[in-house]
This record gives sequence, structure tokens and C-alpha cells, in this order.
Amino acid sequence: MAGLALAALTYFPLFQALTAAANPALAQAQQNSRAVIIADPATCAFQFNPVGTASFTSECDRARGALARASVSYATEPAPSGARATIKIGSETIEGFDAAKVSAAIKAAGYPAAADPAAMNTPLVLLILTLLVIYVTMVYAPIAAMLVELFPTRIRYTSLSLPYHIGNGWFGGFLPSVSFALVAGSGDIYFGLWYPIMIAASSLVIGLLFLPETKGRDLTV
Repeated sequence: MAGLALAALTYFPLFQALTAAANPALAQAQQNSRAVIIADPATCAFQFNPVGTASFTSECDRARGALARASVSYATEPAPSGARATIKIGSETIEGFDAAKVSAAIKAAGYPAAADPAAMNTPLVLLILTLLVIYVTMVYAPIAAMLVELFPTRIRYTSLSLPYHIGNGWFGGFLPSVSFALVAGSGDIYFGLWYPIMIAASSLVIGLLFLPETKGRDLTV
């Protein structure tokens, strides 16, 4: 429960600190050169694509996807119905969507293609990653014993396996696609953190209110 609470409360500041430590040029560009997409709201879809079969071909969707993948912070403003999308990045204004022009504007605005190892604060990066691993161990270390103790022997294997694999396979498996859709829709590269935060917070509430204390329970029953 403590691991879930710490994750829900500190993911945002930890990942922002990780960006600043691992890629300070990116953190600086996000503060100084936010982009704006001006487009007809009807052409801007929620880009949830868990199985990779959906196509997002409008100028708004292509612009959002390109900026989100480049870790560019942006806002979306409404344009008149039927109007072409306009993309503003730093001092550049691009009518419609042109991948080459967008890429050049992103570079000109100071967004790096990759982190510079020489500028990286390696000790701080390792410290933050270690802290995140500790959060995981705080949850995973007791979870096996807790799940075993919750159920009687005649249904224990199924009862333990079902919630474990639903949690890891389904909720965990949807993490990349849900997080990207949230980032692309909001223009905030950290907005995707709301998905694991909500999972952690809901698990915390359910654990505190509904899970019984199993210490001393007879495991042979």
C-alpha cells in the first residue's frame, strides 16, 4: 500500500526530474518553445490504437502524432470548420502538415533528436531510477504472499493467476497505447502518467478498504 501511495503521489515530479537530469536540452526546449496546433476540432481524434490497425490521417492527427513522438509540448486551438491545420513551432508557422518542415522546425526550436551523454547528470538519473525500482519492489515483494494467502487451496492457482495476469497483461499491456493517446490528445508529454497513477490510486483504495488481513491464515485449508 505504501508503494502504491508513493507512486501515485510522486510520479509527476520524478519523471520531470528524470527529463531534466537525462536530457536537459529537452527540458529547456519544453519550457522555451511550446508549439501550437490550430485545427478544426472535428479532425482531431483520440489516438488510441492498441492493436495497430487504426489510421490517423488528418493533418491535426499527423501533427499531434509527430510532435508527441518528438516530445514537443504543444497546445491545440480550434480553427473554423473545414480549415486546414496550422502548426506553430517556435518562430516557424507551417500551413498544413509537412513532415520535413515540421521536423526542421522542431530541430530549430532546440528540441534534441537524442540526449547528449556529456550533459547527462548520471548520478541523479541512477538515483531516480533506483527509487522507481524500489517502488516496484515495495509492491511486488509482498504481492505473491498476499495473493496466496487470500484463497483456499482448492481454487488457489486459478484465483491467484487470474487477477495477476489481468493486471499485468491487460492493464499493463495497454500502458503504451493509452499513455500515447493521452499525450497526443493533451500536448503534455507527462500526461500519460495519469494512467499508471490512476491504476495505483484505485489499487490503493481497493486494497485499504476491501482486502482482509491474512496474517496467520491456515494455508492448508
